[in-house]
Parts: sequence; structure tokens; C-alpha cells
Amino acid sequence: MTRHSFVYLASQSPRRKQLLEQLGVKFELLLPDASEDAEALEVVRPNEKPRTYVQRVTALKLEAALQRLKNRGLTPAPVLCSDTTVAIGNTIFGKPDNAEHAKEMLRQLSGQTHRVLTAVSIGTMRKQSRALSISQVRFADLSKQDIDRYVASQEPLGKAGSYAIQSKAAAFISHISGNYSGIMGLPMFETAHLLREFGFTV
Repeated sequence: MTRHSFVYLASQSPRRKQLLEQLGVKFELLLPDASEDAEALEVVRPNEKPRTYVQRVTALKLEAALQRLKNRGLTPAPVLCSDTTVAIGNTIFGKPDNAEHAKEMLRQLSGQTHRVLTAVSIGTMRKQSRALSISQVRFADLSKQDIDRYVASQEPLGKAGSYAIQSKAAAFISHISGNYSGIMGLPMFETAHLLREFGFTV
């Protein structure tokens, strides 16, 4: 098995950086440049199931990142990609378009149990491995004031499902079943397993 001294993290998420740091694995960021339309990778296809969606998007992110690595002539190393989505049934709650969209999402999540699906892929040009974490999260009933105050904090913008579990939204969550780090955006158990496949000590 080839040993690697570091992994590339193809994500701008500060939460994923923090979680990867907790695993004690050295990493370098491998972010899209201005010519790449990263948001286009996250468009949902008609009638696409949440599980299919999050795994497809993660695979596309890995493919784009590996091409980026090759184009830039950087030192070869495995690349880690991840994507998170929120779902009730087959309805996918991605990142909100604006504050009103965030409020509508939160109204739909209020008093409901939803799923948080996070897919992880690690790969090189020769080998790719992937994993999927699915957790259940229940929101308490949210008042209009709860939602308005939370959206006014700007925290929901850029977050799947319009919330971040590790911050203010923790006050809304009455029950969790599953992987807390997966809900944050990088399931540490699954990620550690994949990293070991590529020769990392975790």
C-alpha cells in the first residue's frame, strides 16, 4: 500500500477543515479557480432521490478536483471530497437561494424529523473509495420569531437545509440519531476508514 504524507481537501467548508484536523491528518486545500462553476455540480436532477443525489455530486466533485490537480501540476496525493444534503422523504433541501428561501425551508423542517446525508469520496486517478453517512434530526416547533431571528443572523445562508447544527441552530434540535460529525459535513468514522484504505494513520 502506498503511503501518503498528506491529502488534498477539495472543500471551502471551515467545518470540514476543522473535522479533518481532529483526525490528525495533514492536508492541503485544492479549491476551484474562477473558471470552474462549482455550483453547477450541485443542481438536482428531476425526480432524483437524496441518496443518489449526494453520492453523484460528491463523485463529480472528486472528478473535477482530480482534473484540477492534474492541470495545476501539483504533487500527486489522494483527494478528499464531501457533500451534504438534507431531506424529508424524497424532497431535497439544498442551500437556500436567499433569506426568504431559508425561512421557507425552516418552516418545513419545524416540528419534523429529517435526514442528513453526507457522502465522502477519496481518490486518485487510479483508485476511488466512497462512503455514505445518514442521520436523523428532529426539529422542535419553531415560531415565526425563532425563524426570523435565526435567518437574520445570516447563519443559514450557504448551508444545506438552512442551518448549522454546531452553532445557533443547536437550540432547535430536540433529537439526533446517527453521526454528529456527518451532520456537520464530514462523518469522521467513515472518513477515517477511507483514509486508512489510502495508507494514512488516523
